[in-house]
Amino acid sequence: MNHSIPYRHPANPDTLQARFALRVVARLDEQAAQIAPDLAERLRFAREQALEKARAVRTANAQTATAPISVGASTLALGGPGDSSSLWVKIGSVLPLVALVGGLMLIQHWHTLAQIDAAAEIDAALLSDNLPPSAYSDPGFAEFLNAPRD
Repeated sequence: MNHSIPYRHPANPDTLQARFALRVVARLDEQAAQIAPDLAERLRFAREQALEKARAVRTANAQTATAPISVGASTLALGGPGDSSSLWVKIGSVLPLVALVGGLMLIQHWHTLAQIDAAAEIDAALLSDNLPPSAYSDPGFAEFLNAPRD
């Protein structure tokens, strides 16, 4: 006898979270009734202080977010003439370009060294191999040397 259980789609995650939250609230309410009155009063006081701090932080963030920002035309990109950090801003904006150019020069240098090393390997292999002198004048051998390596 084949008893198959029909596939049931999982519930909406928001619904699952709401159910879980309701269960947690119910358990907390059950346990809150068993707390001693002096401890309940201390918890209430701590909660009120935490809420007050949260409100203060929220209003401070709201004030800084809505504060008007004034930018003069001379301070847009690299600081104004009276800006004491203007030199550091200019150095900071040029430094990535210097690093990029330096990196490209190093890559070119390493690539050149790799080509020299490859040519030296081929020369060493040819000079240490037992080939007759007529092989060096063969046109096919010259083509073999000029062919790109994989």
